[in-house]
Amino acid sequence: MSSGMNVITGGKGYVGYALVKELAERGEKMRLLLRSDSPVFDGIDCEKVIGDVCDYDILEKAFEGAETVYHVAGVVDISGTKDKQVWNVNVEGTKNVVAACKKTGVKNLIYVSSVDAVHVDDDMDVIREVSHFDPDIVEGAYAKSKATATQYVLDSADENLKVCAVHPSACIGPYDNNRTSSMVTVINLFSKGFFSLTFDFGGYNFVDVRDVAKGMVAAAEKGRSGECYFLCGKAYTLDEFMNALADVCGRKHPKVVIKKKHVDTIIPIFEKIFKVANLPPVVNEYAIRKICENCRFTYEKAEKELGYSSRSLEDSLRDTIAWLKEND
Repeated sequence: MSSGMNVITGGKGYVGYALVKELAERGEKMRLLLRSDSPVFDGIDCEKVIGDVCDYDILEKAFEGAETVYHVAGVVDISGTKDKQVWNVNVEGTKNVVAACKKTGVKNLIYVSSVDAVHVDDDMDVIREVSHFDPDIVEGAYAKSKATATQYVLDSADENLKVCAVHPSACIGPYDNNRTSSMVTVINLFSKGFFSLTFDFGGYNFVDVRDVAKGMVAAAEKGRSGECYFLCGKAYTLDEFMNALADVCGRKHPKVVIKKKHVDTIIPIFEKIFKVANLPPVVNEYAIRKICENCRFTYEKAEKELGYSSRSLEDSLRDTIAWLKEND
């Protein structure tokens, strides 16, 4: 356990709040950089600075006296409607974070990237961490911004600033206070009797957000500077995921099957429904392409070097549903 100050950017987000909870349980000193305050921090011993990563002067104020900065803040968007904001926050904001770390003498910088920053091929049996990130070979503004920012952060490591990048896969678990996670949306709808369907194609790698938080702290304590770590779980087909969800809910496995050949027809329908309901996009063209990609990421490196582990899908689903019921 560190005696130094930890600063978290983006502490109100899904991953950020899980990290706040993890550090609070460890009794760590915390300062949160928040765009606005929130009741979710009531009862948590922390300092707060209101501002965002696009304001360099605020970052200097927030980082003063800090030992470790966890840069979690970012814009996650797969709709293609926020490309300028995605770039400004994820890339320019990250450059500000690095500059402020160096100016204020921060010792550790843990940057939350994404598995989306890594180019994958379908013929890869296992996907491992890479040493270079190229925005030109990944698809979509979000992935390109994460690839660009990750490379920038890693290039910024020096004798005074230890830098590690961590790459979560698709997060599930409790603490989605802002209801922004597409997968938590699916879990919530299914648990209430909606979205009771499955797919004959696709899959993804799912991870509990609490395991990601533990991995981030381990990266700060044990990670090697200039290195990346996948903080992921195991790959499941969508059918396996939906059936596991049904089992946890005590329901029959879904009988309505969305076939890949019908996807082009149903995408506009799903997009309209979720937009009208003001829910995060679950099904769109980009999402379909992603779930059809290779998702066999391995956390072997994080397990070996950080002591990272990933809990079972069933435990994560069970805890997600319990948290949703308590916070409905």
